[in-house]
Amino acid sequence: MMWTAVTEHRATLGEGPFWDEPTQALYWVDIAGKQALRLIGANVQIWQMPEHVSAFIPTQSGDALVTLSSGVYRLDLESPGLEPRLTLLCMADPTPGNRANEARCDALGQLWLGTMQNNIGKEGEDLPIARRSGGLFRIDSDGRVLPLLRKRGIPNTLLWSPDGTTVYFGESLDGTLYRHFIYPDGSLAPAEVWFGPHPRGGPDGSAMDARGYVWNARWDGSCLLRLDPDGHVDRVIELPVSRPTSCVFGGEDLKTLYITSAASPLGHPLDGAVLSMQVDVPGVSCTRFAG
Repeated sequence: MMWTAVTEHRATLGEGPFWDEPTQALYWVDIAGKQALRLIGANVQIWQMPEHVSAFIPTQSGDALVTLSSGVYRLDLESPGLEPRLTLLCMADPTPGNRANEARCDALGQLWLGTMQNNIGKEGEDLPIARRSGGLFRIDSDGRVLPLLRKRGIPNTLLWSPDGTTVYFGESLDGTLYRHFIYPDGSLAPAEVWFGPHPRGGPDGSAMDARGYVWNARWDGSCLLRLDPDGHVDRVIELPVSRPTSCVFGGEDLKTLYITSAASPLGHPLDGAVLSMQVDVPGVSCTRFAG
């Protein structure tokens, strides 16, 4: 497959791509660089955050959510990039020393947020993970928080089965993608292993296509794995970056795959870029936050 870097911008830790169909805009973040970015056409707009930011998701109200270390905030998209106007929505995880990581909205527009021990130093350097202090939380449109899982290490991947009864949730410390049945009351059944460790890197973020296949970015693996609904490798998509971090389907027909990436010690020229490639199957569209 042929790929293209969508901008000249390079992130330290690019993550959390979101495609907004109504505006044909790509949202993503640089966690370590504390930046929330939006691409419309050829124009990139950057909002500089006061803290590490792991996700940037537009809302039905016309603003956007940003998941910062101290909480989930609403961002006024009309505010200037160097002076963003932020309003606290909720503090999902009050655990000292934790930060936000993976965050996606389900089909109802509820935000699911995975948190973890902060592993980024003041100069952007990596810090070791010493404890599984994170969790998984669901945030309703009015900001109410429901804790779902505890003792998470590095939460990555949040996807839902086409019928909405199952959530796929990754734990990078285990190298494993799990699935949980969602009970009618919204709580989760115990984890089942869906896809275990693989020699091509560790599991990071994912996207789902219209056939129910999962496209999983492989940290330090320089590739995506396309996994069938039973959790078997369907294909390996080679990439020109060392650390792909996540992906999302976009474009007018949802057949453009956007892939975020991070810098690495290997220093490949495209590390930290957002890549795009045309694929042969459309993806599942992203859902704005319902609030």
